[in-house]
Amino acid sequence: MTAASMPRVRVPTSAKRGEVIEIRTLITHAMESGFRKDDAGRLVPRKILSKFTASFNGVVIFEADWHPAVAANPQQSFYFKARESGEFQFTWTDDDGSVYGTKAKLAVT
Repeated sequence: MTAASMPRVRVPTSAKRGEVIEIRTLITHAMESGFRKDDAGRLVPRKILSKFTASFNGVVIFEADWHPAVAANPQQSFYFKARESGEFQFTWTDDDGSVYGTKAKLAVT
């Protein structure tokens, strides 16, 4: 993973059992449409994030399919009802097969 494709998440470190928390994600990503040309006149290969997945303790809790019109540096937020302590896993998949990911822990009291 390069600094140009760095994912960031904002997840509370703790929550009370039954509390609904907001999870916010952002990934810095150099989106390329596949239509732009470089200085030599060659097409720059398409590079667009096409899927976002969030799981908690190994269970998928949120998925989004993104399409070519998604903004550069896409942001995604959603809500989650805290029931137990565990770990979130966030993955972004590029249409060229690249996968970017990060994790965050949640302690439930």
